[in-house]
Amino acid sequence: MAQKTTLNAKNLEALGADRLAQLLIDICTGNAAAKRKLRLALAAAQSPREAAREITKRLTSIARARGFINWKNRKKLVDDLETQRRAIVEQIAPADPGEALTLMWRFMGLATSVFERCDDSSGTVIGIFHQGCNDFGEIALAARSRPGALAEEILQALQDNGYGQYDELIAIMSPALGEDGLSKLKALVEALGRAPVPVPPKDQWTAVGWSLKGPIYEHEKLELERRRTVSMALKDIADAQGDVDGFIKQYDAKTRKVPKVAAEIAQRLLAAGRAGDALGFLERAEVDRDRPIPAEWQDARLEVLEALGRGEEAQIFRWACFERELSVEHLRAFLKRLPDFDDIEAEERAMDHAMTYQSLLAALQFFLAWPALRRAADLLIQRHGELDGDRYEYLSPAAEALSERHPLAATLALRAMIDFTLTNARSKRYGYAAQHLGTCSYLARSIEDFGTFETHDAYLARLKAQHGRKFGFWSMIDA
Repeated sequence: MAQKTTLNAKNLEALGADRLAQLLIDICTGNAAAKRKLRLALAAAQSPREAAREITKRLTSIARARGFINWKNRKKLVDDLETQRRAIVEQIAPADPGEALTLMWRFMGLATSVFERCDDSSGTVIGIFHQGCNDFGEIALAARSRPGALAEEILQALQDNGYGQYDELIAIMSPALGEDGLSKLKALVEALGRAPVPVPPKDQWTAVGWSLKGPIYEHEKLELERRRTVSMALKDIADAQGDVDGFIKQYDAKTRKVPKVAAEIAQRLLAAGRAGDALGFLERAEVDRDRPIPAEWQDARLEVLEALGRGEEAQIFRWACFERELSVEHLRAFLKRLPDFDDIEAEERAMDHAMTYQSLLAALQFFLAWPALRRAADLLIQRHGELDGDRYEYLSPAAEALSERHPLAATLALRAMIDFTLTNARSKRYGYAAQHLGTCSYLARSIEDFGTFETHDAYLARLKAQHGRKFGFWSMIDA
């Protein structure tokens, strides 16, 4: 049973309204955010119209603010924005969807001014605006706005999308727009694409950036941004209308051969039941076999081959993807489709291939992910001369994973990092190297036979002989 001093709604109710009111006044003293929440609650208790008026006042204040917001005071901004968003969705929308839609447009309109004065390295602030964009869907449906008017508002918003806050807006709004609204929006976007950008007299051109060809002027930047907006909008409209050919039209012939673009087109054609056309786009893509092939193109090709009933060809392609990039996903999919017992032989063949793969680190990562720890240990022992001690992001997890059952292999990974750190005098890493050496000392107790490798005592003696004057490192060992 909860104690009477436990903070919960039931215990607080027992204090009575007068006492709770006084406590809230005390808590709010000097706390502007808490005061705003209380004022909003009082306004909502009167009517949705009063709550809307309170929200409007706060949104106006946020829009007028000019002070820079760093990571230290970002949380206050985040809480403030979230309070306003939730109030629109939870307090205004159920009673007056039309007013809620108006307020949500104002809320989303804050994004540009907020980001111009805010450090959002964590992505928290943009997350709130993305959620606000998602909220549009149900609010717009309930508001029953005229499709034409809604289309005009959407186009206006898309032209102020410098931070990606409206990236999903058309897809979210398509149910509220309906076919008439989508057609209206398409016409508006196409008209925007045809409208010329005013070019000022040459003596008034303002450079806003540089390219390999020289300065980029403001009117040129505006033209590029508008083209990008028009192209993205028409693609989103085509998706909303299920118009695959309209989507394809937004790419020129050269761009359609980019593997990722070809994959996007193929996925849409496949969904439309046009697998043959999808394969054509994939086959015409300019895939560089000497470089990593985009996963999107590989996955799309496999889906299309399966849809066309070419399962054997799909299996050959899965194995080729594994051989080229040691892809865990493709190998698992390949083995899953083999008859019983054939998969065991094929898996062993795959492990042998990985052991001789040109990139030691890629092979190590594959064995750890599979997982095949015995193979990972054998790899480190057999190819220890190829270890790059600077690649701690691979070697540290490997040493940790192998330390219990394969201490010699783990030791070799740790030694590679120690040797690199000391040989290159990376003083900032001395602390890690000291920890690694301590781990090597601990692991040495579990190694019965070092084989052709130095024992721990011999390795330690060599370190002292070669790096004895690196006092910063040895002081950490002594400590």
